[in-house]
Amino acid sequence: MADDTTAQPSKKLYIETVGCQMNVLDSELVVARLRDDGYELTDDIDQADAILYNTCSVRQHAEDKIYSALGRIKNLKREKPGLSIGVLGCMAQKDQGSILKRAPHVDVVIGPGQLGRVPELLSKARAEEKPQLAVSLARNAGSRDRVTSSFDSYDADREPAVRPSPHQAYLRVMMGCDKFCTYCIVPSVRGPEQSRPPDAIVAEARLLALQGVKEITLVGQTVNSYKHKTPDGRVARLSDLLARLHDIDGLVRIKFITSFPNDMTDDLLQAVRDLPKVSRYIHVPAQSGCDDVLKRMKRMYTVAFYEEMLARLRETIPGSSVSSDFIVGFCGETDESFEKTARLLERSRFKNSFIFKYSARTGTKADSLFPDDVPDEVKRRRNHILLDLQTAISLEDNRAFIGREVEVLVEGPSRSTTRKEGWDGPDQLVGRTTCDRIAVFPGPESLAGEMARVRIEQASAVTLFGGLAGGANGRTA
Repeated sequence: MADDTTAQPSKKLYIETVGCQMNVLDSELVVARLRDDGYELTDDIDQADAILYNTCSVRQHAEDKIYSALGRIKNLKREKPGLSIGVLGCMAQKDQGSILKRAPHVDVVIGPGQLGRVPELLSKARAEEKPQLAVSLARNAGSRDRVTSSFDSYDADREPAVRPSPHQAYLRVMMGCDKFCTYCIVPSVRGPEQSRPPDAIVAEARLLALQGVKEITLVGQTVNSYKHKTPDGRVARLSDLLARLHDIDGLVRIKFITSFPNDMTDDLLQAVRDLPKVSRYIHVPAQSGCDDVLKRMKRMYTVAFYEEMLARLRETIPGSSVSSDFIVGFCGETDESFEKTARLLERSRFKNSFIFKYSARTGTKADSLFPDDVPDEVKRRRNHILLDLQTAISLEDNRAFIGREVEVLVEGPSRSTTRKEGWDGPDQLVGRTTCDRIAVFPGPESLAGEMARVRIEQASAVTLFGGLAGGANGRTA
């Protein structure tokens, strides 16, 4: 007898992610849940049955970008009444119902602590024909346990199709933040700090390795603050977690971001030194080189402490690289304060630095305590000065690699339009060294996910250029 059942057509999902690595991971987990609900990804927004924006609130520009996108799809919603539109993540937690007032065509507003409910709330919005709002409790809405429990942790299947590379994946080890830097909205929108159980992290890492992932990056707002108390009373630290992950077959590299200077303990530095799979690269923001500014930021360390930490790091892990973050134009930053920041950047010789103009955020202590008194043109000028200083340092340090061989994990075809001087052959590959330097070189796509040796011939401030140097097709033994 003929089977008269017919497969239900899949629904098309378009998702756009703004912000940090945590958001990239959140989007992967949301897509995995929605695949179970019959959705498949599309990169054509006009064909979508659901459009989701996973948002960031760290800077005003990121929020402006989302509101502009919502404005552009307003007519699309009018033409397709069945289209579902959602705002997810940090901006949803921060702005909550005001998003629906500003963009009434939005169907769901879901904070980062409620992302496991995305399929349920999309269905409910359609069934009830009214918007759905799901956010977690504010930090001052009750006891720490009550607030923490409102930020749900959920396990979902990992979704390889969402990853930029099939061989690389993010892995969350902790959620939330308890540092309360005065400029930062994250503790309000991501909730109290929570470290995941080590067994759950290791199990997820094994799953990723079975999916073909070769490099995992452990993520947390201050990832080196990781501590989990086991049932027998022992405390698992990030160094302990790295040791367990190091034994997983299939993984060849482990990274972690972002670190906090005060929590850069000796046991962690020694683990990075002693575990071959762990990348010799650490991202540890300085934010300012002026003690007065650091105090207003409530960073809880001095410039002297940061430099001592940096010296200890480099002494313990020879050949390591360090990157940093800086905020220019923070409240009360004088020319003298900025000059101190520039000198710290020069002395520290970071591999690279992410440099941002201060953006006042409603709901932060800085916004209520300090006037945003540095003119925007001054912020822009200081931003360019630091960028130029960092570019010169990065270029000088990268040129020191010319003539050397480096081992890289090949990520796949290079998406950059920057090419090795004089090269007019096929598209090139890109990989990263153990100290996270980008290398671009010609080679077969079959090398993706493999380790290869590259001889460096040219260098820019951000990229090393070279050719394959070892083994058949460049593979290392």
